[in-house]
Amino acid sequence: MKRYPRAAAAAATLLVVSLMGACSSSGGPGSDSPAGDTGGEPIAIAFFGFAKANSFANATFQGIEKYASEVDGTTEFFDGAFDSAQQVQQIQDATTSGRFNVYIVQANDGAAVVPAIEAALEAGIAVVAEFTPVGTAYDTAEPQVDGVYSIVDVPADNGRTLATMGKGACDELAADPCKVAYLQGNAALPLDNTRTESAVAALKDQGATVVDNFQGGYTADEGRAAVQDLLQSHPDVNVIIGSSQAIAGAEALVDTATVKLIGNGGSRQAVEAVQAGRWYGTYYADEVQDGYEAAKIGGEAARGGSPAKATNIMDLEYNHGGMGTLETLDGINGTYDE
Repeated sequence: MKRYPRAAAAAATLLVVSLMGACSSSGGPGSDSPAGDTGGEPIAIAFFGFAKANSFANATFQGIEKYASEVDGTTEFFDGAFDSAQQVQQIQDATTSGRFNVYIVQANDGAAVVPAIEAALEAGIAVVAEFTPVGTAYDTAEPQVDGVYSIVDVPADNGRTLATMGKGACDELAADPCKVAYLQGNAALPLDNTRTESAVAALKDQGATVVDNFQGGYTADEGRAAVQDLLQSHPDVNVIIGSSQAIAGAEALVDTATVKLIGNGGSRQAVEAVQAGRWYGTYYADEVQDGYEAAKIGGEAARGGSPAKATNIMDLEYNHGGMGTLETLDGINGTYDE
């Protein structure tokens, strides 16, 4: 497959092969390749993240940068600003520019980006769907576009795991009925709708009373405002579930001895809150390492390797299936800051 930049890449590859011989394409934990071993074609990674204002996306980029530094690659973060149309345009423009041979796509709308991704694949760019599935199905980690590599968190599974922790919090409180508030992040994001529907359905199946839907957002200020509104209409709420950023903003508004908090994110602050007993749990993912793994897959693919086509992030041992409770987070440090 031809790769970017075509003429320069071919020359660089011939030079590397003649001087060094063939070598492994990736570095990092568990790899036989030493850090800094370029292994062939230069790696130029474009990261299309949710938004630069989002700490989770920045954690992903940290991992991508770590991989790039080990293979003498380059990176650029394209700010999706939680806007699917803007993100699609960014992918199209990057493909036209011919400056990249690896895309890591953290899609704001997995369906909307498909045509732009297909054009990138046609141009010989290795494309990795990270965290968010690319396509219309949000209940599978399998690639939905031929040629795309997938290392994702299945939104439907995410929602069910949050509900499982919600049930644990209800049981700990011995609340019957247990009133649970689920703070949706952003209703404009299809993955968020799937996650919310999955979480709410599972909570109801487990016997919880789910209060009216509130938008919690992905910042501390949004979470604080949402919970202020929530407590006015539901002062007897027992459990609140939302993004880790939103829960961090809401924490000061409740008595955490009587209201259990559950976040969705593995930041340093979220992990510490669980370990200190202020939160019941958080949906844990080492997103820095997940970003590293996504970049490694892209780098291997760009150099003609055969990395795994599909990876469910929660099957990776270091993520503990997302169950970030006091027991599972013992001795663990979060890897990024909110």
